[in-house]
Amino acid sequence: MPPAALAQQDTTLRHIQAADVVPPVSLALAGLITQGRISRALHERVRAEFPNFRTHADDYLLYAPGVVSLGLAASGVKGKHGLKDQIILAIISNLAVQGVTQGMKRIIAYPRPNGEDYRSFPSGHSSTAFTNATLLHEEYGDRSIWYTVGGYGTATTVGALRMLNNKHWLADVLMGAGVGIGATKAIYISYPWVQRQVRRVKNR
Repeated sequence: MPPAALAQQDTTLRHIQAADVVPPVSLALAGLITQGRISRALHERVRAEFPNFRTHADDYLLYAPGVVSLGLAASGVKGKHGLKDQIILAIISNLAVQGVTQGMKRIIAYPRPNGEDYRSFPSGHSSTAFTNATLLHEEYGDRSIWYTVGGYGTATTVGALRMLNNKHWLADVLMGAGVGIGATKAIYISYPWVQRQVRRVKNR
């Protein structure tokens, strides 16, 4: 391939589609819109209905979609990427999402509904859960819609449990979901470019 063509190819990212942008932006906006009065009103109703609700399921379910994705790859089920690349994508995505989430928590310093601390917004459990759900969707959603339904259904359950456990407001969960999906989508979009850069370095 001519050098000019190779250079042009190296700057090409995966084609960005509406499905890459609309869901995370919509969720993030919903998180901002529901911040404050709406979230507090909903929280009062939830606590009135389930005053003694407690579970640790949300501490484990957030990883389930990612475990399923890597488990399928390890079992030989073909996804968009092989097991090695899936592991790399999972590590990068989770680290990037938590970096963004924890940074926002420190800057915004919003109080949790239980008064435990000032690191409520956005929800870290929700951002992790939706990161792993997006990993499963990206790798296996084209094989069956049920992977997507299962992954995002599990992530939604995690968000609901965070509210039922009196750990987060609705706005926290919505913003966490937006951050998780958006950052993971961005990493998948840029990953082909990163792979090409790595190959160029190796071939020098």
